Formats: sequence, structure tokens, C-alpha cells
Amino acid sequence: MSIPAQSAQHAHPVRPPGGLHYSWIIVGVLVVVQVIGSAISQSAGVIVAPLRDPHGGFGWGIGTIGVLMAVYYLVGALFAPVSGWLGERYGPRRLMLAGGLLYGGSMVLLGLVRQPWHFLCAFSVLLALTQSICMVPLMAAVSGWFRRRLGLATGILWAAGGLGAALLAPLVGALLQVLGWQGTFWSLGMVGGGLILSLTLLFRDRPADLGFLPYGATAADPPPVVRPPAIERLRRQVFTQHMQRTRAFWYLPLIHGLGCAGHGIVLIYVVPLAVERGLTLVSASVILSLIAAWSIGGRLLTPMVAERAGSKPIMAAALLIQGLTVPVLFWAHEAWMFYLFGSLFGIGFGGEMSAYLVVNRQYFGMGPTSTLYGWEIMGAMLGHAVATGLAGLVLARTGSFPAVLALSMAFSFVGVLVILHLESTARVLIPHWEAALPPAARSIGSSGSPHRLASRDLTHGVRVHQHEQQPPTRSRAQG
Repeated sequence: MSIPAQSAQHAHPVRPPGGLHYSWIIVGVLVVVQVIGSAISQSAGVIVAPLRDPHGGFGWGIGTIGVLMAVYYLVGALFAPVSGWLGERYGPRRLMLAGGLLYGGSMVLLGLVRQPWHFLCAFSVLLALTQSICMVPLMAAVSGWFRRRLGLATGILWAAGGLGAALLAPLVGALLQVLGWQGTFWSLGMVGGGLILSLTLLFRDRPADLGFLPYGATAADPPPVVRPPAIERLRRQVFTQHMQRTRAFWYLPLIHGLGCAGHGIVLIYVVPLAVERGLTLVSASVILSLIAAWSIGGRLLTPMVAERAGSKPIMAAALLIQGLTVPVLFWAHEAWMFYLFGSLFGIGFGGEMSAYLVVNRQYFGMGPTSTLYGWEIMGAMLGHAVATGLAGLVLARTGSFPAVLALSMAFSFVGVLVILHLESTARVLIPHWEAALPPAARSIGSSGSPHRLASRDLTHGVRVHQHEQQPPTRSRAQG
């Protein structure tokens, strides 16, 4: 019994009214989802102050809060590769539906928090799972919608996320003062969860679901092909094994982790630092708004520059700026100094996070990179977890914010050094990975059309992959 043949879809792009390619509608949907999904993590520093306030309803120690925040990032890190795999297995649209339900439920539970273990369940676990779903499979899905201009699409996504964070940080601070803890998170949960669920009606996993080609596709590009699940699993397995032989596969999650450790410390602890030095909670939350607002330029331009000029220099520059601006906080005691810091720091912060989808395309071409992006997000979340927990421990033991700031700088500078040891982005690292597949599982067969793949061919293909694989060729110059 044979597996159904692969079917190529040679379709013409469908243009909604006004001539807008549907790929840009997908970007618009993902902009809203990203803003909602990352709203609380981007403004997490705002909620530290009320949790720590001895005269408020909680009065928790900074060490306890640091551990709870670290668990949040740790859970997100552990689940990120899983969410990437789930996205490839079940499709981003189903994950988006799950993310909307999780977001609404976790925010309702967060509004009911009274004890640290309540916060652990609602924030550190459920909300971490939500953000992982919103960040990994959904962000990775945008790659399949763009054959060209991926840098612009990615930049728009990240820039909009920065704008959302700029607005949400003071909004959360204001809501906490006006509506209180429960009213704030119940309001955010109903609005945010409802929006995500509603937008699943517009979202599609890939252009082929609507019968057209990705944005920028030309006649010279390979046609879209729909393959049986067994073939897709084999292709993902072979592709991942080839990726794992490259330095970039291991270094990119490490770099993202170091970069996020550098700015994660600032995002969590700059508001408590400013409040301790005399700023009100609302005034201190403006620092996070400025960081997010000034990050918009870096979020937008970094992937565009990376797509045209290569990712290594722009990624290194972003981390260098992130580390060099932290010393402003050593002497900041007035609002204007904190605001100056937020403006400068935001430039590097925005550039650190936004180039990974582009660099993945440069290193690994059009292959299935959702799982790789999951590992990169895992590295980012582990960086947040380690840095947040370590900084909380240092503060609990010494009460020294300068020591915490020094940690932030160290993480950023080490990240720059690792970037310099990446391979060059001049050429794809594994251009011939499909040679390890049986002919019937490759994109285009020898006759120029997709092959029929029988069960015996698939079994033979696994044997070929395991025992007759050719060693990879060295296709790049060292960066």
C-alpha cells in the first residue's frame, strides 16, 4: 500500500481588496498576538514594586519575587522547543487557539493571586506556556509567508511589539493604581484572550492553505508542495541532523541567552531601583516605556540590515550598545537620568532580539527551522531565568543594585564575543541536505516533478539516511 503522492500547488497569489497580499494580513495578525502575548513579560518590572511593597497586599521579599520570575523564564525555556515542535506537527493556527485560551485563563487566575504559590501557578507556569506559544510557532510561521522581504516583515513584527510594550508598561502601572490587582489582570485577560481567539479566524498556517504563493515568489522558485506527514517527519529529521553539525545551531541559542540575560536584569530590576531612589511607580514605569519606544527603531531596522548586509555585525553592535549604556544607572538618581538611560538602552535592546528569523534563513535556507527557533527562544528564556534568579539572589544577600548592573554588562559583552565566532552568513551552511534523503522525498525529483513515495521507499529512505549519508561539505568561510 503506497502513501499518497505529493501534490504541487502552482497557484496565483490571491489579493484582497486594495491589492494587499495576504502575507501582510498575517503580519498584522501576528503583531496583535505578539503584543498581547508578551505584554506582561515586557512590563514584568512594573508588578515587582507592588509585590514587594510592605504596606500593600503582598509584601514579598525580593528574593522570593526573583525566584518566581526565574521560574517563569525557566518554564518558558523548557517549553520553547516543544512549542516549536507542536507548531510543525499541528500547525501554528491550532497553537494560536490554545494560546488565546491559556492567556485568558492564566490572567484570570493571576488576578486571584494571594500567596507566592498562587503566583507560581498562574504567572510562572501558565503565562510562561502562553508566551512560548505566542512567540515560537507563531513568529516562526511568518517565514513561510515570505520568499522575499522577510527582513521587513520581521522588523514590522518586532517594532510593533516594541510599540505595544511602550504603551502597556505605563498602562499596567496605571491600571494597578486605578483598578487594583484583580481588576487589572481580569481586564487584560478578557480583552487580550478575546482578541487572540478572534484573530484565529483570519490566520492561516501557510500560503498554500489559501491556494497561492508566498510574497515575493517568482517562477524561478520551487513550487509549494504538500507532502504526506511521514515524509515531512523524515525531512525534518534529516534537516535537523544536518543543522546540528554547524556551529551556528549551538551558538545562536547561546547568544540569544546571553543577550536576554543582559537586558532581562534591566527590565525586571530597573523599576525597583528607580522606586528605591525616589521615583513613583508610574514615573518609574516610564523607563520601561522609553526602553520599548526607543527599541522600535532597532527592532525594525536590524532584520532589514541583517537581510542585506549579513547578521553578524548588526547583532554584535546591538549587544555592544546594550552593555555600554548600563553604567548610566550607576549614577542615576533623578527621573531625567533614568529616562536618558531608557532611551539609550532601548536602541541596543531592540536590535538584540529581532534578527534571528533572518539569520536562520541565511544559515539554513528555506528548510523547516521552527524547531531551531524554538531552541533559540529556549536560550533566550534560560538567559532570563538565570539572570533574574541570580540578580534576585545578589539583591537578597547584598542589597547592591550596582552588582546586579555589573552582571547585566558582563552577559552582553560575552555575547558579543560569541557572535564573533559564528560562521559567515555569506552562504547557506547546508545547501545539499536533501541529498541525504531518498529521491522520492526531495523537493523536486529528477524528472522535474514531485515523486510518488511508496511505503517501501520511505523505509528505504530511513536506511539511506542512517547508513549511507554523505558527509556535509564545507560551504562557508569562517566569520
